[in-house]
Amino acid sequence: MPAWLLQRLEAAGGTVPFRTYMEWVLHDPDQGAYGAGRLRIGPAGDFATAPSLGPEFAALLAPQIADWLAQLAGVPLALVETGPGEGHLALQLAQALAAGWPDLAACTELVLVEPNAGMAERQQATLQGCPMPCRWASFAELAAAPARGVVLAHEVLDALAVERIEWDGALWRQQVVALHGDPAAGPSLRLEPGAPLEPGAAAQLEALGLLPPTPQRPPGWCTELHPGLAPWLAGAAAALEAGPLLVIDYALEAWRYYAPQRSAGTLMAYRSQEASSDPLQEPGRWDLTAHLCLESLLEAGRASGWQLLGQARQGEALLALGLAERLHGLQRGSTADLGALLARREALLRLVDPHALGDFRWVALARGMAEEAPRFSREPQPSATG
Repeated sequence: MPAWLLQRLEAAGGTVPFRTYMEWVLHDPDQGAYGAGRLRIGPAGDFATAPSLGPEFAALLAPQIADWLAQLAGVPLALVETGPGEGHLALQLAQALAAGWPDLAACTELVLVEPNAGMAERQQATLQGCPMPCRWASFAELAAAPARGVVLAHEVLDALAVERIEWDGALWRQQVVALHGDPAAGPSLRLEPGAPLEPGAAAQLEALGLLPPTPQRPPGWCTELHPGLAPWLAGAAAALEAGPLLVIDYALEAWRYYAPQRSAGTLMAYRSQEASSDPLQEPGRWDLTAHLCLESLLEAGRASGWQLLGQARQGEALLALGLAERLHGLQRGSTADLGALLARREALLRLVDPHALGDFRWVALARGMAEEAPRFSREPQPSATG
């Protein structure tokens, strides 16, 4: 139990909603895993992302970004990346755009939206040699002069603090993080059911398939709601006059997300390439993440003025953007550097492997654009299993 968390919980009366706890341990500027810049992203860090595996992901995504930017009349333009991690994707996209579409890159500004100062410092070091003009800003600052461009949210929304809810056999209750004292072992944390959900939540729960109750969900069954989606999407909408928003993240349809057999939700903790289902261990030292519910994302988007352009699984999207051709091109490469060729091949295959990164969802939303589906758009096929 870190002293800072003990002090806050005592000041709060011993319990806080799980959402508050998650916000603290991830985004507190001094103690949060992201806020203090403790987490490291990459194969040798706490967890790997597609851009941290090399430039292949950005090279495939760049033509789609360029197409969208070219559709927007007028200059200047902006490529806005939210939650840019270590800055790998921002730099790789800037390099790809400058090399392949120099005229477009010359009139496009790279804008990074990073609320955590610890992460922003590392991004600034990564982007020192960026070939495009680059600055950091918040959604609120961008809203003062909304941009025309593309907003990219790659593995961002899964780090928004979620509301955990628990069924007690009669009512849905908000799950709380509670402080317990033990004279021998000292203070500890527990997840417990708290106050009943507000009556107004019933319509949302019914839309997600959580009402009426069924015997398949016994007392103690818990899951997540995503109250942070609507304000985040509203902030993104205010920052963008016209253009698409591309969300790339783990997401499930509601019937899969809230399936009775998923009795502990999707919340997971990550550190040093290890996964854990315990969100209370070493607060502020682990990444916490929860999948998105597709219906909740799309409904929050509609409410904020976004229209759906298209969606696909990452494997489908990248194949549509030329991944197979890049794999084929590696076969014609020089065998003088066989190790590099094999490393590139492995990185490409990980991007589409359904057991690795290939099951990410790409969801493209837009404001002020013609209703034209992006080139990666393919309707996902329903799965037979949850």
